[in-house]
Amino acid sequence: MRLLLSFSALFLSVALLQLSSGALSPLDALAGLAAGFSRTEVGLLGSAHFLGFFVGCWLAPRLMGPIGHIRTFTIFAALGAIGVISHPLLVAPLPWAGMRVMTGLCVAGCYTVIESWLQAALTNQTRGRVMGAYRVVDIVASSAAQLMIGFLDPTAYISYNLLAILCCACLIPVTVSTSSQPTLPDAPRLRPLHTFRISPLGAAGVIIAGVTTASFRMVGPIYGQEVGLTQGQIGTFLATVLLGGALAQFPVGWLADKYDRRQVLIGLSLLSVLVCGGIAFADARTLTLVYVGAALFGLTTFPIFSVSAAHANDFTAPENMVEVNASLLFLYGIGAIASPLVTSSLVERFGASALFTFIAVAHVLLLFYSFVRMRARPTVRDRTSYAYTPRTSFFLARLLRRTRAEDDAQPSTRATD
Repeated sequence: MRLLLSFSALFLSVALLQLSSGALSPLDALAGLAAGFSRTEVGLLGSAHFLGFFVGCWLAPRLMGPIGHIRTFTIFAALGAIGVISHPLLVAPLPWAGMRVMTGLCVAGCYTVIESWLQAALTNQTRGRVMGAYRVVDIVASSAAQLMIGFLDPTAYISYNLLAILCCACLIPVTVSTSSQPTLPDAPRLRPLHTFRISPLGAAGVIIAGVTTASFRMVGPIYGQEVGLTQGQIGTFLATVLLGGALAQFPVGWLADKYDRRQVLIGLSLLSVLVCGGIAFADARTLTLVYVGAALFGLTTFPIFSVSAAHANDFTAPENMVEVNASLLFLYGIGAIASPLVTSSLVERFGASALFTFIAVAHVLLLFYSFVRMRARPTVRDRTSYAYTPRTSFFLARLLRRTRAEDDAQPSTRATD
């Protein structure tokens, strides 16, 4: 308990940041629709957020060196607060896209500072407990942020004021923390093409994960409104997906450690196609059916990133894992930046069911590619441990590393996939 209390300031900052940023995407979607934005213009906001996020992942480590962790955190949190509170000042798609770039920079920069700080302070003996608590804080705050949509008025200035206040409040725990600022570790190199050569299936899996989660995050509220859900029901719908994805990590992790991870990816992709098809053609007037579909969607789609990352790590030498995982996050961003704009355009043209039809098609592609890779070569005998992997910063790979046996480091057990 004393160990976790020593990190409580950082955890509280993460929770406040997640409450602000997590509620912003669905609020923007509903507010944009209320202001007369097209579905495609709403999708542009999601793409802008992820563009800012991945620029922030690259920029933050380069700021922390000259000015330190706390000043870097302050800069990015200020950008986020400015981006949030500026929304009611100029209601138009392109200015809002610029503001979402700012909030994406905020999320990436603040998470990079927090995770760099944790990485420097943790040991192999404390990492498991602290990272477990960190994941719980992230999941609970993310779910609570979706539920906030039930009482945030998308047409009211005060809604954006509240989110800006939460963003500003995340500064307080970090700045009053008595923990000394750590030295900055080297930023990992980004070599996505090299990572794709190491594990084509792992790289493809994280791209599909980016397509899936980013599409749902921004276009999910549009789907909810199109099928007649109230604002409170939309918040519950979004939170149910997140909770389903969190619960799936335990059984999926067990399966991914016990069986060939390509078989697990095939199973998840097949189930995702069936669930997405069921949601696309189900009667959305039955609220229970909507929530069950949301939970199953989270169960089948959200673990794909972690399984794909674990599969890629199986073919990676221990000294290269940080670089490979940073590159996987970069590849995830490629899918995440493009997909909200594409999906929202499809929804505008073909209706709400196009969201889940598009995601189903993406998983059909992953399903067939998984079969192709299984025929290309056998899996490795010596595998890394599965770990739930949030998509937060390039430093996360260091936080999730595990002590490996001496034979894990032997190059004879590694191969390219």
